[in-house]
Amino acid sequence: MKYAVYLSLILVSILPRAYALDYDLPADGRRLLGENQHYSVTENDRNLQAVARRFNTSAMLLIEANNTIAPVPRPGTALTIPTQLLLPDVPREGIVVNLAELRLYYFPPGGQKVQVYPIGIGQQGLETPLMTTRVGQKIANPSWTPPAGIRKRSLERGVKLPAVVPPGPNNPLGRYAMRLAYGQGEYLIHGTSAPDSVGLRVSSGCIRMNAPDIESLFREVKSGTPVRIINDPVKYALEPDGRAYIEVHRPLAEGADDDTQRLAYRLPAAFEKFQAMTEVNASAVDKALTRRAGYPFEVSSSR
Repeated sequence: MKYAVYLSLILVSILPRAYALDYDLPADGRRLLGENQHYSVTENDRNLQAVARRFNTSAMLLIEANNTIAPVPRPGTALTIPTQLLLPDVPREGIVVNLAELRLYYFPPGGQKVQVYPIGIGQQGLETPLMTTRVGQKIANPSWTPPAGIRKRSLERGVKLPAVVPPGPNNPLGRYAMRLAYGQGEYLIHGTSAPDSVGLRVSSGCIRMNAPDIESLFREVKSGTPVRIINDPVKYALEPDGRAYIEVHRPLAEGADDDTQRLAYRLPAAFEKFQAMTEVNASAVDKALTRRAGYPFEVSSSR
């Protein structure tokens, strides 16, 4: 089932306080962190977005993990909460954004922790670009000057945007923003006045965060912090104990009619070498690539 079918039905819900998923970094360099959780939907859970915010994850990740779940699940529905993950295979420093899993990783100085947050990213045609850059500017209580492209698209929908939106609760950037030193500085990591957009592909290329999350990150991150944005829907690792794991997310749709459950992957040559290792069960890898559950599966040859 396509994301659009599920997510177009998601209703607006109240934003509770959220917290980063905070993991200890193993000293031996392991990439497998955390454990999945299990949760039974209650009558107070208005939709998947409400459940996602309870665990500081996203509705898209819940859809991946639970496959056929309804956008408004019935009370008593059993959910897998995908809080186990493989770290991206990149240097563990600063901010790392993996677009394919709609997560932002922050590695505080000291190399002992990683904080993981759900994010919203650029929509089709206005994709968040891949980049290696840094935080160029931190802005508290930002005003928003709608770019020409956004003003034009809004006018086409019959909405005339003001020249400048002042700071406040209706500002689309929220209360905190961090400008990236990329291009002309047009890309930001920021809050939002539309909390249900976090975890979706709806922005004009910026990265959106829940209000408590961007506030926490803003207070910790310094200007000049490295930022790396990647798009890795398939993460895999041979761990120090000899066990092999793969975490497969649905790839980002490239067209309106793309079925991301069946869309083909563009896998690097290094992945073929991983799948050919004697420690790896190639059949189990193929099953994980088909299921696309969004959380790690062990694919060791002994399993």
